[in-house]
Amino acid sequence: MRRQAMVIAAALLLAGTAMAATQDAGEAAAVHPELWPAAKSPAAITDAATEARIDALLKKMTVEQKVGQLIQGDISTITPKDLETWPLGSILAGGNSGPNGNERSSAADWAKLVGEFRSVSMKPQANGVAIPIIFGVDAVHGHNNIPGATLFPHNIGLGAARDPELIQRIGAVTAAEIAGSGIEWTFAPTLAVPQDLRWGRSYEGYAADPKLVADYAKAMVLGLQGPLAAGKTVDASHVAATAKHFLADGGTFEGKDQGDAKVDEKELIAKHAMGYPAAIDAGALTVMASFSSWQGVKHHGNKGLLTDALKTKMGFEGFVVGDWNGHGQVAGCSVTDCAQSINAGLDMFMAPDSWKGLYETTLKQAKDGTIPVARLDDAVRRILRVKYKLGLFPEGHVDRSAVKAVGTPEHLAVAREAVAKSLVLLKNNGNILPVKPGARVLVTGPGADNMAMQSGGWTISWQGTDVVRSDFPNGQTIWEALDKSVRDAGGVATLSEAGVFKEKPDVAIVVFGEAPYAEFQGDVATLDYQPTEATDLATLKKLKAAGIPVVALFLSGRPMFTNPEINAADAFVASWLPGSQGAGVADVLVAGKDGKTARGFTGTLPFAWPSDARSPVENPQFAVGYGLKYGDTTTVPQLSEELGVDISAALNVENFFSGGRARAPWVLSITDAGGKRPVESAPIASPGGMIAARSVDVRAQEDGKSFTWTGPATLELTGPYADLSRQLGNSFALRVDWRIDAAGSAPVSLALGGKAFDISAAVKAAAGQVSTIKVPLRCFADAGANLRQVDNAVTVKADKGFAATLLNTNVEAVGENLPCPPAAK
Repeated sequence: MRRQAMVIAAALLLAGTAMAATQDAGEAAAVHPELWPAAKSPAAITDAATEARIDALLKKMTVEQKVGQLIQGDISTITPKDLETWPLGSILAGGNSGPNGNERSSAADWAKLVGEFRSVSMKPQANGVAIPIIFGVDAVHGHNNIPGATLFPHNIGLGAARDPELIQRIGAVTAAEIAGSGIEWTFAPTLAVPQDLRWGRSYEGYAADPKLVADYAKAMVLGLQGPLAAGKTVDASHVAATAKHFLADGGTFEGKDQGDAKVDEKELIAKHAMGYPAAIDAGALTVMASFSSWQGVKHHGNKGLLTDALKTKMGFEGFVVGDWNGHGQVAGCSVTDCAQSINAGLDMFMAPDSWKGLYETTLKQAKDGTIPVARLDDAVRRILRVKYKLGLFPEGHVDRSAVKAVGTPEHLAVAREAVAKSLVLLKNNGNILPVKPGARVLVTGPGADNMAMQSGGWTISWQGTDVVRSDFPNGQTIWEALDKSVRDAGGVATLSEAGVFKEKPDVAIVVFGEAPYAEFQGDVATLDYQPTEATDLATLKKLKAAGIPVVALFLSGRPMFTNPEINAADAFVASWLPGSQGAGVADVLVAGKDGKTARGFTGTLPFAWPSDARSPVENPQFAVGYGLKYGDTTTVPQLSEELGVDISAALNVENFFSGGRARAPWVLSITDAGGKRPVESAPIASPGGMIAARSVDVRAQEDGKSFTWTGPATLELTGPYADLSRQLGNSFALRVDWRIDAAGSAPVSLALGGKAFDISAAVKAAAGQVSTIKVPLRCFADAGANLRQVDNAVTVKADKGFAATLLNTNVEAVGENLPCPPAAK
């Protein structure tokens, strides 16, 4: 599910308008239900008595109440009191939405908030009808929204474990902790089968094998919900599951998030749909529609898929919920107007910040017949069916608020086991692992003592970048776990960020990998790890050159081209994103005093490991199912370090900043009296600094960086030399989208390639507004900038009083003859 307001490329919108929102878009997107697998929601999902209650309710409910059931708002934009006016049927808490604006709220705080919403929803209207809200949250690797909760490895790591029984236990633990915070619905499991690992959500997929995904779908649904029983509600320690994202979110062209799956129907079914029959047969109460498209048609408006395939052929009797404003991407729709989605088979809009306008429009459409009565009643029936099954109504009410269930020792033990089983040993030349008892161990690397890196996205916040050690007091960083295990075995461990040492260690363990990300912010151009400034490789080589045996622990949300790093290490472990229980890593890597480890390596690759930087992976370095064990005699030879792709061509040279962050390989930095520092590693001003930065929401979740000048300072986006001569020859311009929060009185300049122009007039004219400024590349070239070698793409200089929120900056083609601003003084 998406934790930001919709981010829609204009090109996609324009392309979408050329197509109808349903199967009528043309033969290319036609759905043939007879080709789809048969499935059926268990009879126990409902019963005759419940259906009779629903019949009676539908007769009493007003159109206003029925329409309200179709709409879900986010806690950041709605209050319990609002339900007195707008009878919404559901509330969610997005990845950056916490009770009372506090992302780090306790389980008790969550339970209190849910109770407040539910209490208001249960106040009878004039017709005597009261419908309880259903509250949903993204708990995708444990109840990752709450500090101190049990955090599991992300799905890709669980796929490496190949253990459905473990998955069912993880589902049960997760459910107990969600329920313990008063919540009854999680937007999980993800059943994507990623095909192109450049996709930023690859780590949400369990495996490349649809059969394993199906096995896990069944196990996770049963773990979260428990087996459904006829005439009985889901008990207090279980919650509703969501099979998502329907469909082929992992099959988009070139791995683009929210993109288009350009595959035929046979492949759509065989590769991407196999998890859904298993989830439906297991009793999944909800399904979430995907942001993405199939053959150009957005799933939120595809009747052939949502109704004919999912509900009719696969017998799904629960309700279909949309993704974060995803209905707004359907052709002819906006976030506040989309009858097409409901008519196609969507039952509940996820309208986090658009709920009010959407309610008014949908109500009008329900009254004028745009949405037929039968379709409206069917959607409401499905939603009420799930609410009854969860025990949300007074009759058979189930209280979910056992806050003591969060982070219990028994739950943490399951997470520790999962971490150990997720690790995959790719190389162990010379049997350097396990670490021997009594060893002197150097631990280094940016991920060694970094809870954010080992936890990944969807942890406390949407992107997971602001996770700190104190968020998981019952967890251990990898360093902490290794240190304890080494000492328990009679050895000595030392942590050094710089990889330096006084006494030569017996072994060095380098922990490195991807920084946290979620969804589209994790999309990459190639699978090459650190295509620029290969600092981690340098650390490995430095230690190896010193004659120290080196173990590489690679933290990542996907297999990546790491042959240089594998060559530079004696042992290499794919550690994925293990979560908070670093002890699970130490259980496998470090031998006790008896020379044995608590657990051995059992994990195998759920996706192929690439032999070069290309994706999809066609000639893997290590195939699906590969994974060494202790005792194996396999020696990995020197591997080719050929990229297989022109990395300079693959590098992003046109898009500098979007989605709240600099786009690789560009780096956003501040230079002021406090020196020069990257923004991502220094979000607040240093002592003596004249500029401060923070992430903010403008049109989407964390889509902007807000900067406030308190003195002379420079903001700049720098990177490797980029050749923009092609763009120069095609009349491109530098574009900056920002909100001018305060114009100030001092001059403001904008530069590219070191050549600056005064944009003060444009800044003052746009004060208090979101605006766009475009400066033709020819202006910079005429001023002397070398556009064949641009390493300073954007520079903004200003002084005290200026404040702006940067949303986007890139170079783009312009179809107008724009003037050059005056040169900066």
